Amino acid sequence: MKRLHSPQRFVPISLLLFATLIVISLPFFSNAQATQDDDVVRVTTDLVVLNVTVVNGEGRYVHHLKKTDFNIFEDGHVQAISNFSAEETPFAAVVLMDTSGSMEERMTLARAAAIHFLEGLRDEDVAAVYNFDSKVQLIQDFSPSHDLVPRGFSVRAKGVTSLNDAILHAAQELSKRQERRRAIVVISDGADNHSSASQDRALAAALAASATIYTVNMADIESRNTRDGHIATSALRAFAEKSGGIYVDAPGGLALREAFSSIVEELGSQYTIAYEPTNRTHDGRWRAIDIKLSRSELKARTRKGYRAKRQG
Repeated sequence: MKRLHSPQRFVPISLLLFATLIVISLPFFSNAQATQDDDVVRVTTDLVVLNVTVVNGEGRYVHHLKKTDFNIFEDGHVQAISNFSAEETPFAAVVLMDTSGSMEERMTLARAAAIHFLEGLRDEDVAAVYNFDSKVQLIQDFSPSHDLVPRGFSVRAKGVTSLNDAILHAAQELSKRQERRRAIVVISDGADNHSSASQDRALAAALAASATIYTVNMADIESRNTRDGHIATSALRAFAEKSGGIYVDAPGGLALREAFSSIVEELGSQYTIAYEPTNRTHDGRWRAIDIKLSRSELKARTRKGYRAKRQG
Protein backbone atom coordinates (compact mmCIF):
# COMPACT_ATOMS: atom_id res chain seq x y z
CA MET A 1 0.00 0.00 0.00
CA LYS A 2 1.18 3.54 -0.68
CA ARG A 3 1.71 5.97 2.13
CA LEU A 4 -0.22 9.19 2.12
CA HIS A 5 1.24 12.30 3.68
CA SER A 6 -1.77 13.92 5.27
CA PRO A 7 -1.40 16.86 7.64
CA GLN A 8 -1.25 16.07 11.35
CA ARG A 9 -4.34 16.96 13.28
CA PHE A 10 -4.85 17.28 17.02
CA VAL A 11 -7.61 15.54 18.89
CA PRO A 12 -10.07 17.77 20.76
CA ILE A 13 -10.02 17.47 24.57
CA SER A 14 -13.69 16.51 24.56
CA LEU A 15 -12.94 13.52 22.35
CA LEU A 16 -10.10 12.39 24.60
CA LEU A 17 -12.38 12.64 27.64
CA PHE A 18 -15.03 10.63 25.82
CA ALA A 19 -12.47 7.96 24.97
CA THR A 20 -11.32 7.81 28.57
CA LEU A 21 -14.89 7.42 29.85
CA ILE A 22 -15.52 4.63 27.38
CA VAL A 23 -12.45 2.75 28.56
CA ILE A 24 -13.18 3.23 32.24
CA SER A 25 -16.92 2.64 32.32
CA LEU A 26 -17.54 0.32 29.39
CA PRO A 27 -14.69 -2.16 28.93
CA PHE A 28 -15.09 -3.45 25.40
CA PHE A 29 -14.21 -7.05 25.98
CA SER A 30 -13.56 -9.55 28.74
CA ASN A 31 -10.38 -11.57 29.12
CA ALA A 32 -11.62 -14.40 26.96
CA GLN A 33 -10.32 -17.91 27.43
CA ALA A 34 -9.43 -20.11 24.50
CA THR A 35 -12.00 -22.52 23.12
CA GLN A 36 -12.14 -24.73 20.05
CA ASP A 37 -13.17 -21.73 17.93
CA ASP A 38 -10.05 -19.80 16.83
CA ASP A 39 -12.04 -16.57 16.37
CA VAL A 40 -13.19 -16.30 19.98
CA VAL A 41 -13.78 -12.98 21.72
CA ARG A 42 -16.52 -12.45 24.27
CA VAL A 43 -18.21 -9.08 24.64
CA THR A 44 -18.80 -7.82 28.19
CA THR A 45 -21.37 -5.20 27.22
CA ASP A 46 -23.87 -4.92 24.39
CA LEU A 47 -21.77 -2.17 22.80
CA VAL A 48 -19.70 -3.42 19.84
CA VAL A 49 -16.76 -1.22 18.84
CA LEU A 50 -14.99 -1.51 15.50
CA ASN A 51 -11.85 0.15 14.19
CA VAL A 52 -12.32 0.25 10.43
CA THR A 53 -9.80 0.83 7.65
CA VAL A 54 -11.08 2.11 4.29
CA VAL A 55 -9.01 2.04 1.09
CA ASN A 56 -9.68 2.89 -2.54
CA GLY A 57 -8.93 0.78 -5.58
CA GLU A 58 -5.27 1.80 -5.47
CA GLY A 59 -4.90 0.78 -1.83
CA ARG A 60 -4.74 4.36 -0.57
CA TYR A 61 -6.37 5.22 2.74
CA VAL A 62 -9.59 7.16 2.42
CA HIS A 63 -10.33 10.04 4.78
CA HIS A 64 -13.33 12.30 5.40
CA LEU A 65 -16.10 9.70 5.07
CA LYS A 66 -19.25 10.31 7.05
CA LYS A 67 -21.38 8.14 9.29
CA THR A 68 -23.95 7.78 6.49
CA ASP A 69 -21.29 6.20 4.24
CA PHE A 70 -21.18 3.10 6.47
CA ASN A 71 -23.70 0.28 6.78
CA ILE A 72 -22.97 -2.28 9.50
CA PHE A 73 -24.43 -5.78 9.35
CA GLU A 74 -24.40 -8.41 12.07
CA ASP A 75 -25.37 -11.88 10.89
CA GLY A 76 -26.93 -10.20 7.87
CA HIS A 77 -29.04 -7.74 9.86
CA VAL A 78 -28.42 -4.01 9.58
CA GLN A 79 -27.30 -2.26 12.78
CA ALA A 80 -27.79 1.35 13.86
CA ILE A 81 -24.51 3.17 14.43
CA SER A 82 -24.52 4.81 17.87
CA ASN A 83 -21.03 6.35 17.89
CA PHE A 84 -18.82 7.39 14.97
CA SER A 85 -15.36 8.97 14.90
CA ALA A 86 -13.30 9.89 11.86
CA GLU A 87 -10.58 11.68 13.77
CA GLU A 88 -6.92 10.73 13.50
CA THR A 89 -7.07 9.38 17.04
CA PRO A 90 -3.86 8.55 18.98
CA PHE A 91 -2.91 4.89 19.12
CA ALA A 92 -0.92 2.60 21.39
CA ALA A 93 1.14 -0.14 19.76
CA VAL A 94 3.40 -2.98 20.81
CA VAL A 95 6.19 -3.95 18.42
CA LEU A 96 7.20 -7.60 18.80
CA MET A 97 10.64 -8.38 17.37
CA ASP A 98 11.48 -12.03 16.81
CA THR A 99 14.99 -12.75 18.13
CA SER A 100 14.93 -16.55 17.79
CA GLY A 101 17.86 -18.35 16.17
CA SER A 102 16.36 -18.32 12.68
CA MET A 103 16.46 -14.50 12.68
CA GLU A 104 20.25 -14.30 13.10
CA GLU A 105 20.89 -13.07 9.55
CA ARG A 106 17.91 -10.69 9.68
CA MET A 107 18.43 -8.96 13.03
CA THR A 108 19.83 -5.77 11.50
CA LEU A 109 16.80 -5.52 9.20
CA ALA A 110 14.40 -6.31 12.06
CA ARG A 111 15.89 -3.55 14.21
CA ALA A 112 15.73 -1.15 11.29
CA ALA A 113 12.05 -2.03 10.82
CA ALA A 114 11.29 -1.36 14.49
CA ILE A 115 13.13 1.97 14.32
CA HIS A 116 11.25 2.95 11.16
CA PHE A 117 7.96 2.27 12.95
CA LEU A 118 9.00 4.43 15.92
CA GLU A 119 10.08 7.22 13.60
CA GLY A 120 6.56 7.32 12.17
CA LEU A 121 4.86 7.95 15.52
CA ARG A 122 3.05 11.24 15.91
CA ASP A 123 3.47 13.25 19.10
CA GLU A 124 0.35 11.75 20.71
CA ASP A 125 1.05 8.11 19.74
CA VAL A 126 2.92 5.66 21.99
CA ALA A 127 4.67 2.37 21.37
CA ALA A 128 6.44 -0.30 23.37
CA VAL A 129 9.03 -2.72 21.98
CA TYR A 130 9.56 -6.33 23.04
CA ASN A 131 11.78 -9.09 21.75
CA PHE A 132 10.81 -12.72 21.90
CA ASP A 133 12.63 -16.05 21.58
CA SER A 134 12.22 -18.60 24.36
CA LYS A 135 11.05 -15.68 26.55
CA VAL A 136 9.20 -12.42 25.99
CA GLN A 137 11.32 -9.48 27.19
CA LEU A 138 10.71 -5.74 27.35
CA ILE A 139 13.13 -3.57 25.38
CA GLN A 140 11.38 -0.26 26.00
CA ASP A 141 8.05 0.62 27.58
CA PHE A 142 5.25 2.71 26.08
CA SER A 143 6.62 6.04 24.95
CA PRO A 144 6.23 8.57 22.11
CA SER A 145 10.00 8.35 21.55
CA HIS A 146 11.22 7.96 17.97
CA ASP A 147 14.44 6.30 19.15
CA LEU A 148 15.21 2.72 20.04
CA VAL A 149 16.95 2.43 23.42
CA PRO A 150 20.50 0.99 23.47
CA ARG A 151 19.30 -2.40 24.67
CA GLY A 152 17.50 -2.81 21.35
CA PHE A 153 20.87 -2.90 19.62
CA SER A 154 22.39 -5.46 21.98
CA VAL A 155 19.84 -8.28 21.73
CA ARG A 156 21.08 -11.29 19.77
CA ALA A 157 19.21 -13.97 17.88
CA LYS A 158 19.07 -17.25 19.76
CA GLY A 159 16.83 -20.10 20.80
CA VAL A 160 13.24 -20.91 19.86
CA THR A 161 10.13 -18.94 18.91
CA SER A 162 7.41 -18.05 21.45
CA LEU A 163 5.16 -16.10 19.09
CA ASN A 164 1.84 -16.94 20.78
CA ASP A 165 3.17 -16.01 24.21
CA ALA A 166 4.46 -12.71 22.81
CA ILE A 167 1.10 -11.79 21.30
CA LEU A 168 -0.70 -12.81 24.48
CA HIS A 169 1.60 -10.63 26.59
CA ALA A 170 1.27 -7.68 24.21
CA ALA A 171 -2.52 -7.94 24.36
CA GLN A 172 -2.47 -7.98 28.15
CA GLU A 173 -0.31 -4.85 28.24
CA LEU A 174 -2.48 -3.04 25.68
CA SER A 175 -5.63 -3.85 27.66
CA LYS A 176 -4.28 -1.53 30.39
CA ARG A 177 -3.99 1.43 28.01
CA GLN A 178 -6.59 4.17 27.61
CA GLU A 179 -6.07 4.72 23.87
CA ARG A 180 -9.05 3.42 21.87
CA ARG A 181 -6.90 2.32 18.95
CA ARG A 182 -4.47 -0.43 19.79
CA ALA A 183 -2.16 -2.53 17.65
CA ILE A 184 0.32 -5.36 17.82
CA VAL A 185 3.04 -5.31 15.15
CA VAL A 186 4.88 -8.60 14.69
CA ILE A 187 8.27 -8.86 12.96
CA SER A 188 9.08 -12.54 12.49
CA ASP A 189 10.22 -15.21 10.06
CA GLY A 190 8.98 -18.43 11.60
CA ALA A 191 6.28 -20.47 13.25
CA ASP A 192 5.76 -20.77 16.99
CA ASN A 193 7.55 -23.77 18.48
CA HIS A 194 7.79 -22.98 22.19
CA SER A 195 4.78 -21.07 23.58
CA SER A 196 2.68 -22.25 26.47
CA ALA A 197 -0.28 -20.33 25.00
CA SER A 198 -2.13 -21.64 21.95
CA GLN A 199 -2.69 -19.58 18.84
CA ASP A 200 -6.41 -19.51 19.69
CA ARG A 201 -5.76 -18.08 23.15
CA ALA A 202 -3.34 -15.45 21.84
CA LEU A 203 -5.82 -14.31 19.20
CA ALA A 204 -8.65 -14.23 21.74
CA ALA A 205 -6.56 -12.03 24.03
CA ALA A 206 -5.78 -9.60 21.21
CA LEU A 207 -9.43 -9.33 20.26
CA ALA A 208 -10.40 -8.94 23.90
CA ALA A 209 -7.98 -6.00 24.11
CA SER A 210 -9.52 -4.52 20.95
CA ALA A 211 -6.09 -4.77 19.29
CA THR A 212 -5.47 -5.11 15.59
CA ILE A 213 -2.55 -7.37 14.65
CA TYR A 214 -0.17 -6.51 11.82
CA THR A 215 2.27 -9.26 10.84
CA VAL A 216 5.41 -8.82 8.76
CA ASN A 217 6.97 -12.07 7.52
CA MET A 218 10.70 -11.55 7.03
CA ALA A 219 11.38 -15.06 5.74
CA ASP A 220 12.89 -15.26 2.26
CA ILE A 221 11.03 -16.96 -0.59
CA GLU A 222 12.97 -20.20 -0.24
CA SER A 223 12.18 -20.48 3.47
CA ARG A 224 8.49 -19.64 2.96
CA ASN A 225 8.17 -22.52 0.50
CA THR A 226 9.16 -25.16 3.08
CA ARG A 227 6.71 -27.03 5.30
CA ASP A 228 7.66 -24.93 8.32
CA GLY A 229 7.46 -21.84 6.16
CA HIS A 230 3.89 -22.64 5.15
CA ILE A 231 2.94 -23.17 8.81
CA ALA A 232 4.50 -19.84 9.78
CA THR A 233 2.81 -17.98 6.93
CA SER A 234 -0.56 -19.50 7.79
CA ALA A 235 -0.25 -18.48 11.46
CA LEU A 236 0.92 -14.94 10.74
CA ARG A 237 -1.78 -14.44 8.11
CA ALA A 238 -4.50 -15.75 10.45
CA PHE A 239 -3.51 -13.39 13.27
CA ALA A 240 -3.70 -10.43 10.92
CA GLU A 241 -6.83 -11.26 8.96
CA LYS A 242 -8.97 -12.33 11.91
CA SER A 243 -8.16 -9.18 13.88
CA GLY A 244 -8.70 -6.81 10.95
CA GLY A 245 -5.00 -6.14 10.31
CA ILE A 246 -2.75 -6.90 7.38
CA TYR A 247 -0.15 -9.56 6.60
CA VAL A 248 2.91 -8.54 4.59
CA ASP A 249 5.71 -10.57 2.99
CA ALA A 250 8.69 -8.27 3.39
CA PRO A 251 12.10 -9.99 3.68
CA GLY A 252 13.81 -6.57 3.60
CA GLY A 253 14.63 -3.48 1.61
CA LEU A 254 12.08 -1.01 0.30
CA ALA A 255 9.15 -3.42 0.81
CA LEU A 256 9.91 -3.57 4.53
CA ARG A 257 10.07 0.22 4.92
CA GLU A 258 6.86 0.70 2.95
CA ALA A 259 5.08 -1.93 5.06
CA PHE A 260 5.84 -0.07 8.29
CA SER A 261 5.04 3.33 6.82
CA SER A 262 1.66 1.98 5.76
CA ILE A 263 0.93 0.44 9.17
CA VAL A 264 1.68 3.71 10.99
CA GLU A 265 -0.55 5.69 8.67
CA GLU A 266 -3.35 3.14 8.86
CA LEU A 267 -3.43 3.28 12.64
CA GLY A 268 -3.90 7.03 12.49
CA SER A 269 -6.47 6.93 9.70
CA GLN A 270 -9.05 4.42 10.89
CA TYR A 271 -12.71 5.10 11.61
CA THR A 272 -14.04 4.06 15.02
CA ILE A 273 -17.63 2.86 14.90
CA ALA A 274 -19.82 1.55 17.72
CA TYR A 275 -23.26 -0.03 17.70
CA GLU A 276 -25.61 -1.85 20.05
CA PRO A 277 -26.59 -5.13 18.37
CA THR A 278 -30.24 -5.83 17.69
CA ASN A 279 -29.66 -9.41 18.83
CA ARG A 280 -29.52 -9.05 22.62
CA THR A 281 -29.46 -12.80 23.28
CA HIS A 282 -26.53 -13.71 25.51
CA ASP A 283 -26.00 -17.19 24.10
CA GLY A 284 -22.23 -17.26 23.60
CA ARG A 285 -22.62 -17.65 19.83
CA TRP A 286 -20.42 -16.23 17.10
CA ARG A 287 -21.75 -13.06 15.43
CA ALA A 288 -20.36 -12.28 11.98
CA ILE A 289 -19.76 -8.63 11.11
CA ASP A 290 -19.87 -7.16 7.61
CA ILE A 291 -19.45 -3.56 6.49
CA LYS A 292 -20.80 -2.14 3.25
CA LEU A 293 -19.93 1.34 2.02
CA SER A 294 -22.05 3.77 0.05
CA ARG A 295 -19.28 4.03 -2.54
CA SER A 296 -18.76 0.70 -4.29
CA GLU A 297 -15.19 1.52 -5.35
CA LEU A 298 -14.06 1.61 -1.70
CA LYS A 299 -13.26 -1.33 0.55
CA ALA A 300 -13.60 -1.54 4.34
CA ARG A 301 -11.62 -3.85 6.62
CA THR A 302 -12.21 -4.66 10.29
CA ARG A 303 -12.38 -7.72 12.52
CA LYS A 304 -14.58 -10.52 11.27
CA GLY A 305 -16.92 -10.67 14.23
CA TYR A 306 -17.20 -11.43 17.92
CA ARG A 307 -18.55 -14.04 20.28
CA ALA A 308 -21.40 -12.77 22.43
CA LYS A 309 -21.21 -13.13 26.17
CA ARG A 310 -22.95 -16.13 27.66
CA GLN A 311 -25.68 -15.57 30.22
CA GLY A 312 -24.41 -16.22 33.72
